[in-house]
Order: sequence, then structure tokens, then C-alpha cells
Amino acid sequence: MKHDIGPRQTIAPPIEDHGVIGDLHTVALVGVDGTIDWCCLPRFDAPSVFGTLLDTERGGSFSVRVRDVERTKQMYLPDSNVLLTRFLAEAAVAELYDFMVPDHPSCPASSVRQIVRQVRMVRGSATVEVECRPAFDYARAPHTVEVVEGVGAVFTGPAGTLVLRSSVPLRAEGDAAVATVVLERGRTLELAAQWGGDIRPFAPGEASRLLDDTLRYWDGWLRRSTYQGRYREAVERSALVLKLLVHQPTGALVAAPTTSLPEFLGGGRNWDYRYTWVRDAAFTLYALMRLGFTEEAAAFIDWLHHRCMEAPPGTGLQVLYGIDGRSELPETVLDHLAGYRGSRPVRIGNAAANQLQLDIHGELMDSVYLYNKYGEPISYELWEALSRQLEWLEKHWEDPDDGIWETRGGRRRFTYSALMTWVAFERAMRIARHRGMPAPVERWRDAAATAYRYVQEECWSPELGAYVQYAESRTLDASLLVMPLVKFAGPSDPRFLSTVRRLEDELVSDSLVHRYRTDGTDGFGDREGTFNLCSFWYVEALARAGRVGEARYIFEKMITHANHLGLYAEEIGAAGEALGNFPQAFTHLALISAATNLDRAVTANRAPASRHCRL
Repeated sequence: MKHDIGPRQTIAPPIEDHGVIGDLHTVALVGVDGTIDWCCLPRFDAPSVFGTLLDTERGGSFSVRVRDVERTKQMYLPDSNVLLTRFLAEAAVAELYDFMVPDHPSCPASSVRQIVRQVRMVRGSATVEVECRPAFDYARAPHTVEVVEGVGAVFTGPAGTLVLRSSVPLRAEGDAAVATVVLERGRTLELAAQWGGDIRPFAPGEASRLLDDTLRYWDGWLRRSTYQGRYREAVERSALVLKLLVHQPTGALVAAPTTSLPEFLGGGRNWDYRYTWVRDAAFTLYALMRLGFTEEAAAFIDWLHHRCMEAPPGTGLQVLYGIDGRSELPETVLDHLAGYRGSRPVRIGNAAANQLQLDIHGELMDSVYLYNKYGEPISYELWEALSRQLEWLEKHWEDPDDGIWETRGGRRRFTYSALMTWVAFERAMRIARHRGMPAPVERWRDAAATAYRYVQEECWSPELGAYVQYAESRTLDASLLVMPLVKFAGPSDPRFLSTVRRLEDELVSDSLVHRYRTDGTDGFGDREGTFNLCSFWYVEALARAGRVGEARYIFEKMITHANHLGLYAEEIGAAGEALGNFPQAFTHLALISAATNLDRAVTANRAPASRHCRL
């Protein structure tokens, strides 16, 4: 991969030109040129400290650059979230190791939120340039810089303190700390940007010890995976990404660690994803449990228990929460930031927290059912809290809502919401039967049957030969690809197969799937890319329907749409570019589900990738 390794351009680097590192509290996005373009400290939903992705001039960054190199390449060290960026030239090769120390007892330094950067000169000699220019509080808060001899620099502002420890002398330039050093073969440069903490010099070999601790942690964690299928590399990378997005202290999973990366360049679909959606977290629980990571599933169940217990009497769960469980997430616009490549507005907070999305109860009960069956039996207290949620759903599932796609064009009775209502009551009845839990089973059976008939009788269009987005509409919706995944319809059910064919005609382009056709009725009017979650759902639906060769072909094509490190954003643009927040949990969990089901289907059918796909 060849890159411009001269002075940075005034536009943000492509979304896909990044790797991600993290410590289970927050993450940092590292560009292929060695620049940290995004990081919120000390946790996912804190204000950004480095934010070049959203404003190249004001956002703040932390760069390590090597002069006179021709190419850069990135990789993760095996079985880890330690990122290696290689700077290549005829006369020299340098390697930059980037990592954050996971919050785990096996890592002694894990109590400090810090980004560790180690440059090693592998061959020849080269000049290395360091520039750390934070921009506190989304570039709203000023700061001072103090260079501490023998230690590094301290950036202080009303929003907090960032300490940059360095093994080479730094100097202040305006609001930045910089260094220029010539490294010879065998020499190293060590840096650590930490949020608060002691101001002390690097101890001899400290960075290497931290690296060893971090590698041991990730290797030990990944060894718990039970996946042995043919797509192991993609599945394990997705698992490592999902683990990075879990907030260790609470067990909550963020949808993505970024905000306002656009779903279409120049459009207004720019949202803050640094929060926990009940829907996303429930799907993620399922994906991690499929791989044997029951500890993470238990942590999420505990987080979910608290949300259910905190819900006021007579109310349903919110769509999303802060990672600490807070319910108030006011949406505001940061007018002073230019946005990713001019895509504005830049938003923090998310008004979807105030929406009504009835489908979340289905995803919730499905995940609880799977955890109760394959993990640990749920407690009586959680069962009672869930029963209260189902009592609320009985009374409200027929209300119009905002739907899975969080539209802002007015509430409707979305088909997907009714489908997941059936899932909610059907899974609740299974748990009650399996555990002998007290439950109004007859009422739940009636509610499930009514929701099932509603989907079949009101949301099926004989004219189109497909299930539609909501009753009496003509809009197709890729969310209905989940019907066989949740056992609502058999994979070879005539109505479902007919729906798939119509989706292929209208929503599938070069094997990639749009959520629905954007005609302005959703309240936005902007275009968007194809939705990676739906593309993986499409793979799984085809595999279950017996079209295994086509499913395999499409899955392999989807793998090529990952970035150079195997990471995905939310969407894919017309030219194959990444769009939306990055990396996105929904995409990676759908990859895991599609891979495990496709692998089983290929093994059973011995099917090659089809050369005659209906695309």
C-alpha cells in the first residue's frame, strides 16, 4: 500500500485507512501514516482529545512520522490488538508499535489510561518526527504546554491533563510538543500519552514490558475461542474488535467508538455511536457466545439487569444508554468542527434515546434465552424485571414506532417491530417452559400469535410478492432477511424466498445490500451506502435457504470490502469506500454469525463458490 508520506493533506484520511487499539475503556484510531486521528479519554464517551478525523485543523492529533520513506504498511501482531505500522524505504525500515494496556489484573500498568508508542529502527537510519497536539473537549477547551526535562510534556486545561512521556527530549511549539531524532539500526524511541497520572520518566525497558503484558493478555483471551471453521482469520479479528468495544467496568458495548462519520459524504446522516444500544449489545452477546466468550455475555447480562431494574414502573426500556447506564443523552451540534471531509453537522449525544423502537424487546429476549440455555441460568430477579417489560410490550406493541433504522419521518407500524414482538413472547415462553418460571403463558401465547398473524396478513404484499417495510407500503426492507434467523419463517418458506428475490431485484447491488430505498419519507432525504449488516444477513439467509454456493461467493466478496486490517465501518460507498462510524460492532457481529452458519452449510453441502450468482 503506497501512501503520501510527505506533509499531511488538509482533508482527513479515508476512514478505512485506520487501525484501532484499545484498553477496554476507550480506543484510538491510528492512520496508516502513524497519526492518531481519534481518541476520547479516559473512556469511549468522553470528549475527544485527538479528533483530526472531524477537523484536520482544529481536531488535534498525535503523529509519529519517518522522513523519506516510500511506503507504509500495517498489520496486527498475531492474535492481538497490538498494531504495527512499518515505514519502508530503500535505505531504511522503521517499525511503530501502537497499543493500549488492557484493564486486566494480568497487566500491572492497566490502571492508567495510556497510549504506548514504540519506534524501532530495523534497517538503516532515518529521521523520526513526533508531534503531539491535543485538542481537549472536542477542540473547545484551550490548554497549556509545559516541557519537563527528562520526562516529556504536560498538557493542562480545564478539561483535564494529558502527560506525554518520552525517551527523547521534547520541545514546545505553540500548543504542541514536538521532537526530531535520528534513529540508527537497533535504536528505539518510546512514547506514552497518558490521561493524568504520575509524571515520571520511562524506566529502562518499560515499553517493551508493557508490550509483552499486552500481547500475553490478548493471546490468552483469544485462546478461549471455540471457533474452528474455515473463516477463522476474519472471525477472530471480528471477535478482537468486539472485545475492544466492550467497556470493561460495566460490561456495556458501544455501537462504535466514533461520532459523526458520515453515511454519505456531504450528507446529514452523521450520528454519535459511542453508546450502548440494547439491540446491538444483544446481537453481540449472541455472537460472542457462539465463540465461547461467556464471560463477556455474563457482564452484559448484568448490565442489562440493572437497566431493567431501573426502568420506571409502566415503562419500556430505552433504545440506548450511556455505557454507565445513564439515560439522558441530549443531542447537540458542534458547529466549530468542519466534519469528516466537510460532512456536517458534527453531533454528540443521540436523540434516538428518546425514540420508540419496539423491536428491541425481541432482540433482548432472544439473547437472554440463548444465555439462559448456553451460559448460566438467569436469576429470578432478572426474570421478574423482564416480565414487567413484556407486560408493557403487551400493551404497546401495536403502537406506531420509529423502527430499527431510527427514521425521523414519523412513526409507523413497522413489520420488523411486529416480527420481533413475536420473537420476544416466543422466547419468553421457551424460558418459562425450560426453567418452570412463573409466567402468564396463555397471554404471551396470544400476543405472539397476534403479532405473527399481523406480519403474515397485513405486512405481506401479494402484488409485490414480498413482505414490506410496514403495512400497506410498497417499500422493501432488508431487515426482514432475519426471518429465518429468528425462526419466524423456514429458510425455504415460499413467502420468504419470494421476498429475497424482490430484495435482490431492488436492494442488492454487486452483492451489497441497501437497507431500503431512500425516497425522503424517512425524514432525511440523503443517499447512503450499502449496509454491511444487511449484506451479512443476506449471506446467512442464502446459506440457510440452500443457495450455499452463492452465499459463499458473496461472503468472500464481503471479506474484500474490509480494510487492510480486516475492519469494517457501518456502510460501503459506491466506489468501495468505508462510510459511517468505524469500526462498527453491528457489522462484525453479523460477520461472525454469517461465517459460523455458512461454514456449517458448506461442510454439509461441500458447495464451491457459485459462478452463476443472481446479482
